[in-house]
Amino acid sequence: MFNQNGLSLDQAPPISVVFRFFFLGSLFGIFGGFLLFIYQTTIFNAETTGALTFTHVLTLGVMLSFMFAALFQMLPVIAGVTLTSPSKKANLLLYPFTLGIVTLLLGFNFPHYTWLFIVSAFLLSIAILTAIVPMLTKLLAVKSHTPSSKGMVFALLSLGFVVLLALYLLGTLSGILEGSHYIQVKTSHYSFGLFAWISLLIISISFQVIEMFYVTPPYPESVSRYLPLTLFLVVMLTTVIGFFIPQIWLITDLILALLLGAYALLTLKRLTQKKRPLTDATVWFWRLGLSLLVLSMLCMTMGGFTNVPFVKPLSYIFFSFFALSIVFAMFYKIVPFLTWFHLNSQGYFTAPMMHEVIHPKTAKKHLYIHLGALVIFVLSLFIPSVIFIAALLMILSFGWIAWQIIHAWKLYNKTQETGEKFDMGSMS
Repeated sequence: MFNQNGLSLDQAPPISVVFRFFFLGSLFGIFGGFLLFIYQTTIFNAETTGALTFTHVLTLGVMLSFMFAALFQMLPVIAGVTLTSPSKKANLLLYPFTLGIVTLLLGFNFPHYTWLFIVSAFLLSIAILTAIVPMLTKLLAVKSHTPSSKGMVFALLSLGFVVLLALYLLGTLSGILEGSHYIQVKTSHYSFGLFAWISLLIISISFQVIEMFYVTPPYPESVSRYLPLTLFLVVMLTTVIGFFIPQIWLITDLILALLLGAYALLTLKRLTQKKRPLTDATVWFWRLGLSLLVLSMLCMTMGGFTNVPFVKPLSYIFFSFFALSIVFAMFYKIVPFLTWFHLNSQGYFTAPMMHEVIHPKTAKKHLYIHLGALVIFVLSLFIPSVIFIAALLMILSFGWIAWQIIHAWKLYNKTQETGEKFDMGSMS
């Protein structure tokens, strides 16, 4: 991303496109914190309304919003893909996407109003599919793929399957469909969302950004070439076989745990080999996230073969904080760079430097907040009352992110209003 030879202002989407999705994700994160005051520790019981609502606030409201922001920015960098009319596409996605999430959450909490599921199914499918189809089309047209761009293809295909499977589930909840395969489809929906879409996108981006940001040795070709395809095929084949042999998911979960755990350990090793001496907060966000992925996979494996209490909730907590840690690491790289890059490309020699947009100490403070939230979430499994502290820390964490976006946006606008440009005429 820091190599301008791979990115021009014409290729890059307007800065507002990326910022608005980051901001939307932070607002949903703050909302999730307030929901914890209502649902409390019921979120750890997968069968409750609280768990269903909170999970979709995190996966749809937070993770998908942040990941759409990253996709709009990273596609030109990683795959050389230029999206036409990015502002228009962003608006066509943003508004129905937001309304679709709201109606879905209302449907979970007021299931007697079955029309809410129909409305949310329409809005979310239209929003997400109309966003990912052009992205996929552009990616598939790329003649020379990198491991990252190939992985993005599988990640976006997985997101498409997440949506299609969700349509069946929502059709069942609304009463339109009989839902005879509801349990099998629900398992596949969950697996495609976590292990194919979220994990695959993070893995695909890491193939380029770990080496680029932190100057590490490249991933082994066998990993970068075959891991995304393998993960995608494992989930896809198990989805088909699972309709006939539901127990297949026990074996698949073990395979996924081994693959993702091995990837996390390999990436942690790469970060120990980095040639850039300074270690900023983003490195620690990556290290924390990858370590939590290993722990999550261990807990998931134990949960499949034992009935030890708290193991499954621990796997959910660790996986959620893995994904959020990587998202925050990318956020603290993307936002300062974009602010500087757009202003510098417009000719402002007074453009703020990246450390002036978000100071490294600011990111480090957020790392401590994030770590605190992780510890308190884990403690709340054993001391339920501390979930209220977790709620406050979650609000603080995403409020922190929201303020960084507001600060960067204000700096951007201030520079455009009062900044000085290079006088190209006097240089000729």
